Amino acid sequence: MPVTGRGESEPSGVGESLRAAGPAAERPLDEQVLHRTENGVSWIILNRPEAMNAVTWEQRERVIALLDAASADPGVRAVVLTSAGRGFCAGADLRAGPRTGGERVAGDVARMIRQGAQRLVTAVLDCEKPVVAAVGGTAAGIGAHLAFACDLVVAAESARFVEVFVRRGLVPDGGGAYLLPRLVGPQRAKELMFFGDAVPAADAARLGLVNRVVPDGEVERCAREWAERLAQGPTRAIALAKQLVNASLDGDRAAALAAEAAAQEINMATADAAEGVAGFVERRTPKFLGR
Repeated sequence: MPVTGRGESEPSGVGESLRAAGPAAERPLDEQVLHRTENGVSWIILNRPEAMNAVTWEQRERVIALLDAASADPGVRAVVLTSAGRGFCAGADLRAGPRTGGERVAGDVARMIRQGAQRLVTAVLDCEKPVVAAVGGTAAGIGAHLAFACDLVVAAESARFVEVFVRRGLVPDGGGAYLLPRLVGPQRAKELMFFGDAVPAADAARLGLVNRVVPDGEVERCAREWAERLAQGPTRAIALAKQLVNASLDGDRAAALAAEAAAQEINMATADAAEGVAGFVERRTPKFLGR
């Protein structure tokens, strides 16, 4: 099995991040999750390197809001999800969540998962623009699932992915048991989840978890190149193709073919579809405007 770390007590950096994680530093939220839009690309950057970018409740809500805004903004045609520092995301910072007080009652944990990790992963899956993950360093727990939910994943050679839940006696959350079997098959998914071994970037690429592995320091450049290329494409056609692929993994052939026909009907009414056909007829490169 192409994984490492069997027998390790903790992958490098993850334990450190958990010790550092706690309430986020008293910084504005827009400094903890940086955001900018350039050349049609929305950049969402986790910026809590002192905690290996373990995600707080407030950060999660900001990421979800930024993904929703990207879907609604015609000026945004692709998204890059990345991080500052040497870790992509070490998971959820459970100690930085909202303080509710009182005794835990049945249903509290399930509600927390539904409203938290599952909403974050779903926001990526449902974003109407293609999302590129640029992963440098460790992606563990929900951090790994956040990357796997993206449409394309670029990883640094030093990046590692860890299904760390089992090491703490926990069941995977954030859609892990949904995402992993669809990416690597049920047997590989169970091996990753049962042992919690760290998967180096090169092995993650061979398994199908990562699209491209690049030298350290080249991750942002590659993600930018891909995202800006996507931002020049037919935005609605790409969004509909994303929906078709995601839905096809959950339905039967008849449902997939019906969805495909419906998507074609919708897309043929777009300006980009007309431009694409005109470009073919006129033997020129079409210029897509995202509408």
